[in-house]
Amino acid sequence: MTAKPIVPRQQALRDVDDAIAHYLQEDAPDAALGFIAALERAYAHLGRQPAMGSPRWAHELGLPGLRAWPLTRFAYLLLYVERADHVDVWRVLHTHRDIAAWMQAPDEPA
Repeated sequence: MTAKPIVPRQQALRDVDDAIAHYLQEDAPDAALGFIAALERAYAHLGRQPAMGSPRWAHELGLPGLRAWPLTRFAYLLLYVERADHVDVWRVLHTHRDIAAWMQAPDEPA
């Protein structure tokens, strides 16, 4: 089975940029690099097995098909929807955020 490409939306890309900027601002370049590595591993895993994510937020938010996958060693969730030909990443949010509020209006695909 071929892995599906990961296609982050513009807001997901901004979320990642914000997380990296936060680690760099805190003078934690190793944490920033670790975050990037964890994100790359999560993307690779979800490309191969997109159905592995939790559907919890789909039920709570009434967004059919929405799944969440945690980043290893980082308090972030990837929120995504599996499409026929790719994995559509909507957001990359810190778990201490009000996820329901941040998910109200996901932007269009990149």
